[in-house]
Parts: sequence; structure tokens; C-alpha cells
Amino acid sequence: QVQLVESGGGLVQAGGSLRLSCAASGNIFSIGTMGWYRQAPGNQRELVASITSGGSTNYADSVKGRFTISRDNAKNTVYLQMNSLKPEDTAVYYCQMNLRTTNNLHLAGNYWGQGTQVTVSS
Repeated sequence: QVQLVESGGGLVQAGGSLRLSCAASGNIFSIGTMGWYRQAPGNQRELVASITSGGSTNYADSVKGRFTISRDNAKNTVYLQMNSLKPEDTAVYYCQMNLRTTNNLHLAGNYWGQGTQVTVSS
């Protein structure tokens, strides 16, 4: 019922910028924390950034000062603005949302996007 659709990935040169978007649709009642994760081949999936419903943000040390996470509650969308990209940022990026559906207003669950490839060339 719930679907998270990502967009904005692609190929960019080192030092460039990309903005990822992730929009949720379906029988959504409310959304709590939203986040972005990434996974490179041979690596564990790691948290890149998160943002609570109140707007509090958290960033991995490796992206702090370069990436900015934001949300648009009216659009059920989370964004990741990525500046000063480095080759080591190359990974598949996944969005995640903790939300409640109209099927059960008392139960929150985590939902994931399908991932979008970000490749940074040197």
C-alpha cells in the first residue's frame, strides 16, 4: 500500500552537487523520522542523515557540512542536498521513513525506497 519513490541520482563529477528526493504515497496517516542511508559494494549500509518530525537533524561525520537533509510534510517527501561530492560518496542511496498507515494508527513501521545510484567520478 505504501510506496517510497526516489529520484535525483546519477553521475556527477567530484565537487559537483545532486539533490535526491523521496516521496511516499499510499494510505499514510503520519510520518515520524525520515532518513537517508547508503551502501557501497563491500560495505555495510550506513546512516547518512536523518530528520525528525520536529526538524532535528543528524549527519554522519563523513558528510557533515556537505549534505543537508530536509522534509516537506505536505508532500510526504524527504530531500538530501549533496554538495562538494567526493568519489567516496559513490553508493546506492536509500530513503527510509517511519510512519503509520490508516490501517493501524497505533503501529509504526519502517518503509524503504528501492534505492538510487549516485556515482561520483574523479
